Amino acid sequence: MQSLRKIRTTDPGFSTRRVLDTWIPFAAAGYDAQRAKTFQDELIQRVRALPGVEAAAYARAVPLGYGSFSSTPIAVDGYEPPPNEQPTAEYNEVSPDYFATLGIPLISGREFTRADDENAARVAIVNQTMIARYWRGQNPIGQRLQVKGNWVQVVGVVRDSKYYSMDEAPRPFFYVPLLQYFSIEPDIHIRTTQPLQTVQTALIREVRSLDPNLAVYEMITLQEQVDRSTSHELVAVALVALFGGLALLLASIGLYGVMSYSVSQTTRELGLRMALGASASNVLRLVLSRGLLLTTTGMVIGIALALFLTRLLGNLLYQVSPRDPLAFVVAFAVMTLASTGACFLPAWRATRTDPIRALRAE
Repeated sequence: MQSLRKIRTTDPGFSTRRVLDTWIPFAAAGYDAQRAKTFQDELIQRVRALPGVEAAAYARAVPLGYGSFSSTPIAVDGYEPPPNEQPTAEYNEVSPDYFATLGIPLISGREFTRADDENAARVAIVNQTMIARYWRGQNPIGQRLQVKGNWVQVVGVVRDSKYYSMDEAPRPFFYVPLLQYFSIEPDIHIRTTQPLQTVQTALIREVRSLDPNLAVYEMITLQEQVDRSTSHELVAVALVALFGGLALLLASIGLYGVMSYSVSQTTRELGLRMALGASASNVLRLVLSRGLLLTTTGMVIGIALALFLTRLLGNLLYQVSPRDPLAFVVAFAVMTLASTGACFLPAWRATRTDPIRALRAE
């Protein structure tokens, strides 16, 4: 549960609350590349003019989405890879205003502009991890990077962000202009102050005014995208909670049964103690102490086993130690409360023992 909370609240490196994402299936509508490009140019201008829209941009792939980013072998001026290593990096094709739309901070250099089209010199923007790995932390602005056999010039540096999952380690990543590496069906990102439904209605209206035969795919916020990308962790937590709760219930029922049987077997002893002057509170403490001694022994064994076995959970956790002290303290507290509850009823029943009847019984 701690791991899921940290995954869902960690900073993905881009804005999530006020940024919407959707796409238009041009290929299914029979659009070729040139027609799609003309449509996209007209649509983005209309979207940027909508009330409440602060920025809008295209990108071939959406971060934390179900699709994959482009990947290519690379070469970097001045970087000599180790023998038998072919450096490879992933990248995304994005339009002007992409980083402003997603709120990815530009550390140095510049963003892409309309001038970075198919007729201009090829350019790229790299992330911090790529600088650290291939330029040894030096300023890469003006340096060259080989992408798909073509040399491109680095014109900007942006902050690292999450690309495939919220728990991934930082990876080298770069961006190229969509105008130079065109994609017929890019996602459209919209930063807005308006509600999702309002923007979606306006976008559908603008699309249909340009072509009534085109449809707009589901529109979601990037926060919903983050939540969907962590859905498998949510399912895992739900299952663990369910089975853990069942295990706790079964353990409590079993302990209750053992304590009830134990009290029934010591009725004469308890009756004798009460006949000799033991109070109800003394009997209650006695029975509770026996039950808690039994459960404490079990918990000590369980904790020892857990300290050994939880290391197997390491790959499933995010920024949480498999031997997290808080988790063990909470587990101990929960088991203690459950054990006390399971032992209390038999102990209370023991205090209702009639000494005379208990001493006369077999």
